[in-house]
Amino acid sequence: MFKKTLATAIILVCIKSASAQDSTKKPFPLAISGSVDAYYRYSFEDPKLGGTNNLTSFTNSKNSFELGMASLKLDHTAGKVSATADLGFGRRAAEFSYNDGTNSLAIVKQLYVSYAVSDKVKLTMGKWATHVGYELVDAVANRNYSMSYMFSYGPFFHTGLKADIGLGGKSALMVGVANPTDFSTTTSSTKVIIAQFSTATKNDKLKAYLNYQGGNSPAFKLNQVDLVLTATLSPKFNISYDGSVYSVKNEGSSTKSWFGSALYLNFDPTDKFGLTLRGEYFGDKKAVTTIATDVLAITLSGNIKLGPLTVVPEVRLDNGKLPMFQKNNGSSTKSASSAILAVVYKF
Repeated sequence: MFKKTLATAIILVCIKSASAQDSTKKPFPLAISGSVDAYYRYSFEDPKLGGTNNLTSFTNSKNSFELGMASLKLDHTAGKVSATADLGFGRRAAEFSYNDGTNSLAIVKQLYVSYAVSDKVKLTMGKWATHVGYELVDAVANRNYSMSYMFSYGPFFHTGLKADIGLGGKSALMVGVANPTDFSTTTSSTKVIIAQFSTATKNDKLKAYLNYQGGNSPAFKLNQVDLVLTATLSPKFNISYDGSVYSVKNEGSSTKSWFGSALYLNFDPTDKFGLTLRGEYFGDKKAVTTIATDVLAITLSGNIKLGPLTVVPEVRLDNGKLPMFQKNNGSSTKSASSAILAVVYKF
């Protein structure tokens, strides 16, 4: 009887000791973040024949209150392994994952797993927002609410495998292979090569990103080179630049390309208010996109910061080389003007 009691006590002590050891281990935290946004867009021309005079992403409406996107991002890290699930709900998310239709894949903005091979090399597999360009899909990550032409007609995301490699100092290299651009799933064996070289000064006041995507198939050949530069001139003023050239050669035709160039002037007189002036020139004489002409777009946006809420009043003027917009009476015009009032909340 004593032996049984002693054995039982030893077992209970061992279980309690193991439980105590487990409880002293720090759990891996789950980070939750997100944002919501909504807006009202007013078209000064107010075309009556069903047009909106909007030719860029996420604001294809006129004289209407609209929902942008509710975004929920989950990040978890366990040692060398990390995972991210970034979900989006709303019109902006649907347009971002436009090739996924209305199935459940359409709400997945990003979904990937990463493994740190060393302190210099990290491998990532899944779906992630493109490295090409300056602007991002989430309204909370941009100072202008409306999007540029380069963002709208460039890549949105990639699904594949990439390696991030530290080169020492402030320089790094990313190389990867992915499905055809903007496809979460495909039966095509065609793949796209993606790459980025980034560097910066020691104080991070000057940064540069040289980006690439390209691929070949029996039906087409694609290449895009993009350069992003940022410069912090003072605590209240910084400048960013984005330039991109996109070329494609379809079977049986010559190479066609579009190019774009945008300058962003960011001024923050106080921590509660900022201004961003974006000037963009987009050239598409070869009709690679539906724009099919050259256009100059000037956008001025305010950023009124009320804690986690940012109010964005914005005015925009688009001027094409050829008539590409509509007047109220249905006739064509080269220019269009609009105003937006947006609210963006971050948590």
